[in-house]
Amino acid sequence: MRNVPVDEVDGIDRAVLAIGTDYPPGHLLPRHRHRRAQLLYGAVGIMQVETADGSWTVPPRRAVLIPPETDHQVLMDAVSTRSLYLESSAVPWFPARCRVVDVSPLLRELLLAAVDIPPEYDRHGRDGALVQLILHEIRNLAPLPFDLPLPARTDLRELCEAFQAAPNVREAPSGWAAQLGVSARTFNRMFLAGTGLSFQQWRQRACVLHAIRLLSAGRTVTRVAAELAYDTPAAFSTMFRKQTGTAPSTFQPR
Repeated sequence: MRNVPVDEVDGIDRAVLAIGTDYPPGHLLPRHRHRRAQLLYGAVGIMQVETADGSWTVPPRRAVLIPPETDHQVLMDAVSTRSLYLESSAVPWFPARCRVVDVSPLLRELLLAAVDIPPEYDRHGRDGALVQLILHEIRNLAPLPFDLPLPARTDLRELCEAFQAAPNVREAPSGWAAQLGVSARTFNRMFLAGTGLSFQQWRQRACVLHAIRLLSAGRTVTRVAAELAYDTPAAFSTMFRKQTGTAPSTFQPR
């Protein structure tokens, strides 16, 4: 199925529904939820998923697992998606929190093929076998550290979201503490309680995820390093590799 709202087909008696959808640049899917679990894969383009407790950056050719009944919004930047909507009974191992995952070449081809099978596919035929293979493949997907926890406290979350939009590796926690009218010690305790990370850890991860978005849009490593205020491209690349396990060039358009 292609460009079909899931609500129109959600009642079909099949464990897996596959839908392909194309989105223009800068398209925002406002906060919503699905009855089924969802695997949201971007064949091209980059996505940012946000829930009450965090945001997830999804580079091209990766996917995000979204649990059922989870309120979320998705910012699409010229994305062509392949979504699987999964009955909970078919994926009892599904994570309770969103998770970005790597997608193997085999699963990539399976996802591309799945959107072309009939919605009421023959469970015992070739299409049913394809669906079963997909379920086997997604159970063992490798998680990727592309999530950024966000605090529930409104004023602190606003600062976090503003930083996400224009991160700077040199930003100091003292400035945030002053804006919130608290001591540096109180701020550090508050930040750790709200995000599960120290300010420095969170700042670095926010910089990495922003860098992935810029690199995926075609920016050079040198330009991204400068935008994040790193002294040199080499210093940025070292940090990036340490955080993601791969070089920045991995995320540039092929």
